[in-house]
Amino acid sequence: MEEIEKTSRPYLTADLPGIGGSIKVFPEDFRVDEVPLYPLSGEGSHVYFRVEKTGLASSDAAARIADALGVRHHEIGFAGRKDTRAVTRQWMSVEHVEPGRVEALDLPRIRILETGRHGNKLKTGHLLANRFRLRLRNLEVPMAEAVERAGRCLDVLVRRGVPNYFGPQRFGSRHDFHHLGWLLVTDQTEAFLDMLLGRPELDRQPDFIRARRFYEEGDLGKAYRNWPYRFRDQRRVLKYLINHPGHKAAAAQRIGKSLRSLLTCAWQSHVFNEVVSARMPGIDRLLEGDMAVKHENGACFRVNDAAAEQPRCDRFEISPTGPLAGMRTTRLTGPAGEIENPIVDPIPLREEDFRRIRLYGARGGRRPLRFRPRDVSMEPGQDEAGAYLELCFELDSGCYATVLLRELMKKDVS
Repeated sequence: MEEIEKTSRPYLTADLPGIGGSIKVFPEDFRVDEVPLYPLSGEGSHVYFRVEKTGLASSDAAARIADALGVRHHEIGFAGRKDTRAVTRQWMSVEHVEPGRVEALDLPRIRILETGRHGNKLKTGHLLANRFRLRLRNLEVPMAEAVERAGRCLDVLVRRGVPNYFGPQRFGSRHDFHHLGWLLVTDQTEAFLDMLLGRPELDRQPDFIRARRFYEEGDLGKAYRNWPYRFRDQRRVLKYLINHPGHKAAAAQRIGKSLRSLLTCAWQSHVFNEVVSARMPGIDRLLEGDMAVKHENGACFRVNDAAAEQPRCDRFEISPTGPLAGMRTTRLTGPAGEIENPIVDPIPLREEDFRRIRLYGARGGRRPLRFRPRDVSMEPGQDEAGAYLELCFELDSGCYATVLLRELMKKDVS
């Protein structure tokens, strides 16, 4: 697991030319609107509030709201992590706080759009879909040609599906989350902390480089003082090590559940991406021994007769799946297994490692190899910053808009 998640994955539309360009030149170029999983009941002790944030990570916005309301950070619930360099709208929740207090919040780059009541806390995954309105600028070809090229790619992607890769956001700014997750799952505590707090050569931001260098030099006090305040897990670990020198195993227990889950899921995502790459470009073709998913309800079944099931796959009723490694991950057989198992089987997981995966909240299972964008539209435009190509579409929860964009642009984007 030494490799870093920077490798460019195969394109489904590799035979079609791209349009190049840039995304997120301005936060307003990348707009996301969350579609909730269920309507509010109007009753209950939990206050739901719809937030518009600009240029902030979901966790940072939640932390600022918690501080302003005087509650603990973990008391703010939200369904999914939204892009930082963007204008995003999503629901959050807090218990035992009057709606008026939430509505009165006046925080930089955060607006409260509406509030309501519900009977339970909003949790990760309580999300149906996301609607995107994106503007691509600095295109490498004239606008008319860009529209034609993008249209040809979109026709393929809507018909056959988009490769369901986890996007680069999943792997952190240093592209090392999956490696940290592997070290965490396999209980390699010292190596985990050395990568979490050290390895300054992987960073580009001076604050992080300075703090990581102090850690590697053994000056934990300076490392703690230089580590950005919002990274509470890293600071808790450093503070423990300052007070308990050499006790790295105990220090690692100071990592919060949220970060443990994030890193473990990143490792699962890396393995899944490897399988998607190996199945390209046949992500819309069933094989004997596949586990196929029914898109209407998420149920999986074994494919014993691929030819008989393929028409349902062509109609996008079902799709082949890839693994999210864990105790509940079904092993493939037949021709499908001949592709997937050589990737999964050599991973040296022990029973206690599987228990840690479950403990950290990263359940095993299977994920579709492709997704279908809905309500796709495209329109060229112009503003004071110049020409742009605007794309609108809706994606199911857990699917990455940047993966769709890379097919059009023919380059990795984040």
